[in-house]
Amino acid sequence: MAHKDIKILAIETSCDETSAAVVENGRKVLSNIISSQIDIHKLFGGVVPEIASRKHIEKIDPVVKKALEEADCDLSQIDAIGVTYGPGLVGPLLVGVSHAKAISFATHLPLVGVNHIEGHICANYIEHPDLEPPYLCMVVSGGHSHLVKVCDHGDFRILAKTRDDAAGEAFDKVARAIGLGYPGGPKIDKLAKEGDPEAISFPRAHVNDAPLDLSFSGLKSAVLNYMNKCQMTGVPINRADIAASFQKAVVDAIVEKMMMALDEYKTDTICLAGGVAANSALREACIKACDERNARFIYPSPVYCTDNAAMIGVAAYYEYMRGIRDGFDLNAVPNLKIGAGHK
Repeated sequence: MAHKDIKILAIETSCDETSAAVVENGRKVLSNIISSQIDIHKLFGGVVPEIASRKHIEKIDPVVKKALEEADCDLSQIDAIGVTYGPGLVGPLLVGVSHAKAISFATHLPLVGVNHIEGHICANYIEHPDLEPPYLCMVVSGGHSHLVKVCDHGDFRILAKTRDDAAGEAFDKVARAIGLGYPGGPKIDKLAKEGDPEAISFPRAHVNDAPLDLSFSGLKSAVLNYMNKCQMTGVPINRADIAASFQKAVVDAIVEKMMMALDEYKTDTICLAGGVAANSALREACIKACDERNARFIYPSPVYCTDNAAMIGVAAYYEYMRGIRDGFDLNAVPNLKIGAGHK
């Protein structure tokens, strides 16, 4: 009997991207439609949840229709609906979850809730079809910085995390401080190429009782203090040098923890995931460090680093194959933890 291809229609609305995708067998992306709201939220210097929710309501139906159209299939050819139910902003999450439940109710298709962060990790399967657990993954995004051991599909163990700010949050706050605006990560990455990463010595935090944990709050404060001191003493502020030096401090901290984890957990494969995984300096530093110790370093293309439904479709496929099904009582869980499972 021939193996049946499993197609998942996936929906992602955890923040300010309305996205829908069709993914086949957990690895093949047939479509991945993303409607971004960046231009709207730029005006406010960050994401406004109420505005994001309203935009998701406007966009979700056409985005889902376009995803099906581009994948050249209709709902009769879909096997399950995957949807992000947390973590994220509660309003935006509810739009996606409600839409997924409506489709499931109307079509009798199984509903599979997906953890957004686990989705980011699963983005690595899209372009690396030979990747299989166990492996390590550093998740660095706007709201999360976690070092995770992927023991098996659907089995995630947090090994370390940030004690305060996430890496992406630090990028956004420093970008705002030096007048770059939102979104901070790509703007700092671009400006840093014009600066000297050795110009200013910013701190790298170490957590004594948890050597693999990260901390970026002190670094963010150090940048603000440096700028205040420059203003008080009349020293010209070189924004490119600040961006480059700050970025190097973040990259050094992340790469150091990744290499320590490789040694401690005796593995030769480590992945990167999340929005900050698109940072060019971080990628280059990881490639160099992993090459030096003959470790395999895997990372997604930039389109799969930022929020997208394709990664949710991959994660939903593996949940579906494990027999996970959610009922119509599936709800948004804004503070959902990695490995939390279903209800």
